[in-house]
Amino acid sequence: MSVGEQPAGVDNSTWSRLKTGKLVPGRTLDLHGRTAQHAFHALQSFLHQAHADRVRCVEVITGRGSGENGGVIRRELPLWLNLPPLRPLVLAVTHPHAANVGSVRLLLRKPK
Repeated sequence: MSVGEQPAGVDNSTWSRLKTGKLVPGRTLDLHGRTAQHAFHALQSFLHQAHADRVRCVEVITGRGSGENGGVIRRELPLWLNLPPLRPLVLAVTHPHAANVGSVRLLLRKPK
């Protein structure tokens, strides 16, 4: 899974609403300013709880970070989302606005 690419299983209408920021997040997690290890554990807890509570869309703020490729958390987030504990929870990921690369919106899978 990568940020900003429409995955199979997400219809065009839902993808458009997610990508343009019109799909309002039910919860928000602000990770910027945390260490990578602390941010990963917070993300894991946040996503598992949101999924259990049947929240469909969440926003994760990573911050822009410094440097050309952004900060550590922003660079690591796509890798973390593809790890076995989190991959089954997330259906799609995108930036809610092209000018704001310091946050992402996630469309969570429906619990079974």
